[in-house]
Amino acid sequence: MRGVGGTAIILALVVVGAGWYAITPQTIDQDALDGVEPDLARGEMLFYAGGCASCHASPGAEGEEKLVLAGGLRLPSDFGAFVAPNISPDPDAGIGNWSDADFADALLKGTGPQGQHYYPAFPYDSYGRMSVEDAASLRAFLATLPPDPTPSLPHELGFPFSIRLGVGVWKMLFARDGWVVEGDLSEQQQHGRFLVEGPGHCGECHTPRNALGGLQLDAWLSGAPNPSGEGRIPDITPGGLDWSEADIAEYLKSGFTPDYDTAGGEMADVVENISHLSDEDRAAIAAYLKIVPPSAAVTN
Repeated sequence: MRGVGGTAIILALVVVGAGWYAITPQTIDQDALDGVEPDLARGEMLFYAGGCASCHASPGAEGEEKLVLAGGLRLPSDFGAFVAPNISPDPDAGIGNWSDADFADALLKGTGPQGQHYYPAFPYDSYGRMSVEDAASLRAFLATLPPDPTPSLPHELGFPFSIRLGVGVWKMLFARDGWVVEGDLSEQQQHGRFLVEGPGHCGECHTPRNALGGLQLDAWLSGAPNPSGEGRIPDITPGGLDWSEADIAEYLKSGFTPDYDTAGGEMADVVENISHLSDEDRAAIAAYLKIVPPSAAVTN
């Protein structure tokens, strides 16, 4: 019996240790950035594809002011309000003193320089589709933008959501690897998948979530409640959007729908960002959206 009891204790310790490891903030491999040369042009593309300014510019910023990433935007959710931080090159208030590895850890793993979990309001679960080369390129482009000394504001979260260790449990349950849409995709469709599922993080808004905030991947891009409480974010699968590929690409460029309506609300910001991409990028996004399986999990 002593042997059985000892074995049970060992197994319990192994389980506890494995669980603790699973919720510990993860980082990239130490040598992953060795020899990586940033590509500023790609970094700029990723900046606009990811809509960085839409969240990290000061609320109400217009024109060139949108390139000053001082933060401050409040993002409402069922768990409280998240406040976008300063990610300008300022060495004190922003990320000017971060290393490339710090930035890659944040972007790809949701882990901060002090080893803390970032909340998934920062869509690292989508950004994780990017490579370390992408992270270095985006970091290099951000370094060319104006620094700003505005301090980041704290999130407005109540207990228990204010405990960051719980984010490790969320990551263990819901962080994903690989692609949502698999299969024999053309090169164009693969590029569109990268832009939509990766830096564009379209699923973060257009996919419904469960009670813990995890994406319901069986209802991918099928629409979701608007976190602001106003209306619903639409279904952009072929089951909810019957536009042609050309219609979708034109909308992402000009904001005009096939009926000559215009994008409004947060989608207007998305269009403004995506309009900086190439025609080929927008065509790839459209090609991908046309092959996303319509969802039977959500009825609109």
